Amino acid sequence: MDLIPESIQAYAEKYSSKEDELIREVGEFTMNNHPESQMLSGHLQGKVLEMISCMIKPRRILEIGTFTGYSGLCLAKGLTEDGQLHTVELRDDDAKKARSYFDRSAFRDKILLHTGNAGMIIPSLNETWDLVFIDADKPAYINYFNLVFPFLRKNGFILADNIFFHGQVLEENVKGKSAKGIQAFNDFIRDRNDIEKVILTIRDGLYLIRKL
Repeated sequence: MDLIPESIQAYAEKYSSKEDELIREVGEFTMNNHPESQMLSGHLQGKVLEMISCMIKPRRILEIGTFTGYSGLCLAKGLTEDGQLHTVELRDDDAKKARSYFDRSAFRDKILLHTGNAGMIIPSLNETWDLVFIDADKPAYINYFNLVFPFLRKNGFILADNIFFHGQVLEENVKGKSAKGIQAFNDFIRDRNDIEKVILTIRDGLYLIRKL
């Protein structure tokens, strides 16, 4: 399902700040070569991630799901001078490609890439998070939230991607493991009273969550 008409997408990109050279290269490589290129955040969402990070000015960012490094490079732009971004990727090939871009960026000393199972890696990081971006396996979203929330500072933010899951959560009977996982996460977030939350209707849906 195309949630955003192409004409609106093109207009919004035209009137938004351009990607920098390295981020554009990551996007072009991924779109032209990766079999799951639809997972890329892309120009508009990348700018939203960058803007939110720059507004928050986080000292510690956690990204769950590195993919080819596009979103990590966008998020890193808001880091404080002594800030770090920890990013976790399950797949070796994607992690290696992302690392190659991170090593060429101005944030090479601020981005710590972990390869492996996020559910096992996250508890070992021993950090207090200012900003968390969840963009990994959809049935595990609630688990990821529960892992990071105790270590999210008061007024810290969680961003969760793909919360429309290609429009499948809009169907009367949600089908498929990933769509059901996202719907369960959306219900879980809606019913909590220890957070503020708002859905941003950009790309495939982005949940913006603030810890009270």
